[in-house]
Amino acid sequence: MHKRKIGMISFAHLHAVSYLEALVRRDDVELVGIADENRERVEPFIRKYQLPYYADYRELLAGDVEAVIISSENANHAEMTIEAAKHKKHVLCEKPLGVSREQMRQMIEACQAGGVQLMTSFPNRYIPMIVEAKRAIERGEIGEVIAVKATNKGEMIGGWFNDRSLSGGGSLMDHTVHVMDLLNWIFQSQAVEVYAQADSLFHGIDMDDAAMVHVKFANGVIAALDASWSRKHAAPYKRDLTMTFIGTEGVISMDYFAQVNEIYSETTGHAEWSYWGDNKDEMLIDDWIQCLKEDRPVSITGEDGYNSTVIALAAYESIRLNKPVRL
Repeated sequence: MHKRKIGMISFAHLHAVSYLEALVRRDDVELVGIADENRERVEPFIRKYQLPYYADYRELLAGDVEAVIISSENANHAEMTIEAAKHKKHVLCEKPLGVSREQMRQMIEACQAGGVQLMTSFPNRYIPMIVEAKRAIERGEIGEVIAVKATNKGEMIGGWFNDRSLSGGGSLMDHTVHVMDLLNWIFQSQAVEVYAQADSLFHGIDMDDAAMVHVKFANGVIAALDASWSRKHAAPYKRDLTMTFIGTEGVISMDYFAQVNEIYSETTGHAEWSYWGDNKDEMLIDDWIQCLKEDRPVSITGEDGYNSTVIALAAYESIRLNKPVRL
């Protein structure tokens, strides 16, 4: 059996750990190394899994690796993806795909020119309740959808996420792209207008940690999203994902993190939730590897990453102008 040779570039983003764990469980993958300029960040995984380490990601790309997962700071996605494409390596890139329209177009075009696939990391597409909600909407079970109310809130991670030059934005950038990708996918309709408000309300940082984003789609659907870093450390879980689809004939409500056990421990001093639901990161990796093995188009393309991120960028433009922005 041919094992796919996979490399990992940067562990700046937290998803890298769960992707690594998904890869090492597979018998059809050979993990050929981890590249990260910050060795301390990846040292535990290098030791645990006895993996080669590269201080310069270009040295990893120069080898026989077939595909790479890029989980670097957002501002570095473009450079690393373009370099991977030059080396004829397939790419799974963390979200947001890039921090500007120009960067993202360059990434997409470089992968096309290199004859390699570019997949954007949107694991929420694999959540079974979201898949079933999409099917129910397509079957017309709630009539015509007219509005969506969504929340994607999290705890402030800090570090490079709070550095606009590396992240491209605060909580609005961090959380908007996930939900907008889901809505783009579910409705297969382009966003045509964006209006947003954002501020620093929770942490006293020079970065948006609270945002409300309103989007109008070409099919007439209006979506409202709370994209904030409003979860406190004492919260039982550090993030949420809820969506309510309001139709002419009914409503679908979903809460991804309802799949939890409640734990009350004197050790921690506060309530905790232990998630027991499906592993969306593992399902994304499974699908990506299968696409590479079968040489078929990836399920979540670079164009998908572009289409969700331009909504977040338009939201920042709306905030700057204090008015709705047309796409």
